[in-house]
Amino acid sequence: MNAPDSKSLRKEAFEANKLQKRLRRLVGQAIRDFEMIRAGDRVMVCLSGGKDSYALLDVLMLLRGHAPLDFEIVAVNLDQRHPGFPAQVLPDYLASRGVPYRIEVQNTYATVKRLIPEGKTMCSLCSRLRRGVLYRVASEIGATKIALGHHRDDLIETFFLNLFFGGKLKSMSPKLVSDDGRNVVIRPLAYVKEDDLEAYAKVKRFPIIPCDLCGSQETLQRKQVKAMLREWDQRFPGRVETIFNSLQRVDASHLFDRRLFDFAGVKASGQATLEGDTAFDPVEPRAGFTVC
Repeated sequence: MNAPDSKSLRKEAFEANKLQKRLRRLVGQAIRDFEMIRAGDRVMVCLSGGKDSYALLDVLMLLRGHAPLDFEIVAVNLDQRHPGFPAQVLPDYLASRGVPYRIEVQNTYATVKRLIPEGKTMCSLCSRLRRGVLYRVASEIGATKIALGHHRDDLIETFFLNLFFGGKLKSMSPKLVSDDGRNVVIRPLAYVKEDDLEAYAKVKRFPIIPCDLCGSQETLQRKQVKAMLREWDQRFPGRVETIFNSLQRVDASHLFDRRLFDFAGVKASGQATLEGDTAFDPVEPRAGFTVC
């Protein structure tokens, strides 16, 4: 195989730099939009060994170096005692980056395997056990924010999981109090596409550690939703982007949740209103797209 010439190397470097700038911009925008991080925060970055959490840590470190506000970063990994887990990979990587870290060892793997029958979905129990440990560690290290590596595609997939299987209009929030009420959880990658994170992981050569528990189950409902969205994105470019935008533009008066809108108090005012009864808002039609 021939070595890449200087022109190819320059092009690769240019594309890598452009990708890094895009991630920094999108993460910075999410942090600003939702006021995720403030001066003096101690941010616990949950590092799993996957591409998303590596990228989250990397971009937060870049932003901290240029941000006008000062905040701390502590990386935390939960070693769940998966068989064959390369325990030294993350400590070596974090030490090489000069990142303060803590490796918490809890054999949740054995608990999940004991309680969940073979072939059944492990995600719910695994996630619940993992959250409990991470919440405790956050308190022990004095973290003011818990940063998770969920990206834009995760948020869209979760919306459809709740829609199809949970009967709710619900996604994952960019910023919310944890379910134990003691921590603030943030998702700085909320605006970042998974494809960009995959490309960034290759550029940065992160030492990826594959998940051999939840991530190894091919029949997961999340994987089915992911496949559906990928097919939509290929057949109808821009559809997934539109779906994501819709999560930021909710009209409670045009849904059915009486907790969010006072339907009983609706009265005619005699004045035209943009919030009136229109089933589909006016849009610029795309080529080949008809609204009925």
